[in-house]
Amino acid sequence: MPTTTWMKVAAGCLVATSLALTGCGAGSRTAANTATEVACDFTNPPEPVTVNVLAYNSSAVDPFTNTMVASCSHDNVTLQHDPIDFAGQVQKTTATLAGETGTYDIIESYSFVIPQYGAEGKLEPLDDYIAEYSEEYGLDAINEEMLQSLSYEGKVYGLPMQAQMLVMAYRQDVFDELGLEPPTTFEEVREVSQAIQDAGEIEYPLALPWLSSADIGTAYKAAIGSQGIDYVDPDSKEPLFTSEESTRALEEMKSLTPYMDPQVTTFDQPKVQQQLFNGDAAMGIMFSGRMIDLTKDTNTEFAGDFAFAAPPAVVEGGKQYGALSVDGWSIPVNTKVDKKLLFELIATAVGEDASKASIPAAYPAREGLVTEENSPYATAANEAIQNVPAPAPFPWVAKMSSGTSEIVAQVVTGAIAVEEGQQQMQEIGEQVMSEQQG
Repeated sequence: MPTTTWMKVAAGCLVATSLALTGCGAGSRTAANTATEVACDFTNPPEPVTVNVLAYNSSAVDPFTNTMVASCSHDNVTLQHDPIDFAGQVQKTTATLAGETGTYDIIESYSFVIPQYGAEGKLEPLDDYIAEYSEEYGLDAINEEMLQSLSYEGKVYGLPMQAQMLVMAYRQDVFDELGLEPPTTFEEVREVSQAIQDAGEIEYPLALPWLSSADIGTAYKAAIGSQGIDYVDPDSKEPLFTSEESTRALEEMKSLTPYMDPQVTTFDQPKVQQQLFNGDAAMGIMFSGRMIDLTKDTNTEFAGDFAFAAPPAVVEGGKQYGALSVDGWSIPVNTKVDKKLLFELIATAVGEDASKASIPAAYPAREGLVTEENSPYATAANEAIQNVPAPAPFPWVAKMSSGTSEIVAQVVTGAIAVEEGQQQMQEIGEQVMSEQQG
């Protein structure tokens, strides 16, 4: 779900958590009340420079983006950022990194894709900049594990901004009325969902982001990770899509579908949020950056009724159905803008003041900032981040996820049998590994 340091001088355009397209003078067109005024000092370039920033809009990412745009657009430097959703960012990232020159100079990146782009040499290693600017920007306050999550083969390719981990949100009022406790296994998820369904008020009590083109791939990976495996055996390098754990993951995921909207494979995280906003679901699992929106009475009449917990395990005794995504800032190799300047801009965006101001919408990468006093989901997030499956910093992960997601969706919805889907996934995995090793 789901994640920092610095300061610099300040133009003061405020920017908001919502996705409204309110203009923000210096170049951000996201809404205006999450930008924090911080010092953004840099050597002024002799000629005007426009820095194009690519970052998707969400409650957790916007504060960092907007602070950078608002605070660092001064003198001869102007930062530009246009609203975009996550799918759009993925497409534009691929395009901007493909040629000798690109459209963007700073891109929001995340741990899932760093190994692929690092292996392909498309991102600038940041190690020398970190060493040079560590004291000035307090970079030693960044969580070391998050820094490693944005690294590949010993080189850092992203400066951590914030983490997102899967967190479960549930309607405390509904649970209390029915005498229910937050589920800790998928079996308990079914039991709780059945009890809510039987009560007759909520037809589909469970909401999960299982969009067939993307999110369901994250869900499958979380389900096998809960059982202690990943896509590929670490020793033999053989894909594990036909393993017992894979079978169990698919069957357990499929077992949840009677409690979810039949259109679940068209639902991304914003659509899951909407189900919870509307009272159409009583329980959902999303990345933590989506949680704060559930607590706002401007979004839902149930804002005061939501509680939060770490996600359940797929099977009793297993790891939690979890995922950790560390978001950060990366510099494309093909940018023509001075890279030292760009590093100072991204360092500003994740400074101490900016990081503190991002709470509770975000879980910043600086150590120890998120507490029960400043975040309604802090306890759940802190428990979740301590129990996520081990990271898999390999360049084949993203390709296998994108290649198999649609097949997972077909299996889960019953369009194809579990065994048939596994075989198709195995063939894709073997092809990816063949290309990787060749």
